[in-house]
Amino acid sequence: MVYDTVIIGAGLSGLAAGIRLAYFERSVCILEKHTKVGGLNSFYRLRKRDHDVGLHAVTNYAPPGTKTGPLSKLLRQLRLSWDDFGLKPQKASAIKFGDCTLEFNNEFEFLFQQIADRFPKDVDGFRNLLKRIEGYEEVSLTRKFCSARQVVGEHISDPLLAQMLFCPLLFYGSATPRDMDFGQFVILFKSIFYEGFARPSHGVRRILDSLVGKFKSLGGELRLRRGVRSIKVENNRAVGVELANGEIIEARNVLSSAGAAETMRLCPEAPADSHPRPGEISFVETIFSLDRPPEEFGHDDTIVFYNDSDDFRYERPETPVDVRSGIICSPNNFQFDEPSGDGRIRITALADPGYWIQLPRDEYKAEKQRWAERIVESALRYVPDFRSFIVDTDMFTPRTIKKYTGHLNGCVYGAPDKALDGKSRYENLYLCGTDQGFLGIIGAMLSGISIANAYLLKHR
Repeated sequence: MVYDTVIIGAGLSGLAAGIRLAYFERSVCILEKHTKVGGLNSFYRLRKRDHDVGLHAVTNYAPPGTKTGPLSKLLRQLRLSWDDFGLKPQKASAIKFGDCTLEFNNEFEFLFQQIADRFPKDVDGFRNLLKRIEGYEEVSLTRKFCSARQVVGEHISDPLLAQMLFCPLLFYGSATPRDMDFGQFVILFKSIFYEGFARPSHGVRRILDSLVGKFKSLGGELRLRRGVRSIKVENNRAVGVELANGEIIEARNVLSSAGAAETMRLCPEAPADSHPRPGEISFVETIFSLDRPPEEFGHDDTIVFYNDSDDFRYERPETPVDVRSGIICSPNNFQFDEPSGDGRIRITALADPGYWIQLPRDEYKAEKQRWAERIVESALRYVPDFRSFIVDTDMFTPRTIKKYTGHLNGCVYGAPDKALDGKSRYENLYLCGTDQGFLGIIGAMLSGISIANAYLLKHR
């Protein structure tokens, strides 16, 4: 059998692309090397507790029935209902730099008033930046790189305000040290500040189950434990893949969500100097299971983005972990209709991928514990001391990310240079997901849909 499209990776973008193609009766096979779907946005069970892997929150929230915006578009394109995701909005989040705090929720006017109160000299510049954001075509597949730092600097004079605006956006999507493409800045600004955070009522598994169920109901084929050894290329055209077990699968198109550099490494004919450069931005995340929900010890924030140094440095650190900044996520602190289960605190911090990937196995566990303690000590300036309530701890590192996503250097956001048009050096080989350039959980799914619509539905 020759499939219309073979998709490498059953992450969110691959599943969404598969649904879109299967809906139009294209024969689609999704290949996933692991036993579960989702990639880094997956789930696992450890010591009788369920954990999400990458999910802090879903961005681009909109109330059920909303007719416009990315979430509404996504559901229409995939023929899913609002109930399929079961999203519940955040309570309120904050950006905390030293003694300065900007609070925000899913109503943008609240953040605007915070900025007007704390940075009155920059309020007119902020208004002008908003006009620039609203007039930008961030989802264009042909836009060119433009430094967000440069654009923001044209409107915001106070470096503290600029840094505070950048902090959540960089942490939630940038593969570029210290900066990001302005188009990606716009995507994340709108998705976080205009639309806001939400969380599935039963974690990311609810979203994944909905996607897999829809894909299979349309006749799509999902094959787990099927890692791809190479992409077969003939006369500059992708014609299929070879699996790790030696099986050959033929296809008219190949769509890869594995990452740009990682995909080119699967093409034996591609010259090494043609491989995109991999990213270097990665993280450690420590998940603390508690004997009570955070609100019972006075912590009501949904997510806190914090920085306690003179300068916010979003880059690969020179130490194993940069404890000066990070993200404190409280999965309990969303507007759930019923109690959200065991208490959780998740703290994410920048990490040196080389250190964690190369660390000898016999030192790895002890180093995770040591750095988890240091991360908590740093974060306690921005969250009540919860250490006496901890009943279990787990941490994932760049080493974990590399193992479960295949991303070189364990980089969550992939390569700094994005292939916005989804094209590769080979005809009929396309990219979606992280290295295509749409960001966040909703953005990842829209990436798969966009590439399917732009190219794969036109080929037969």
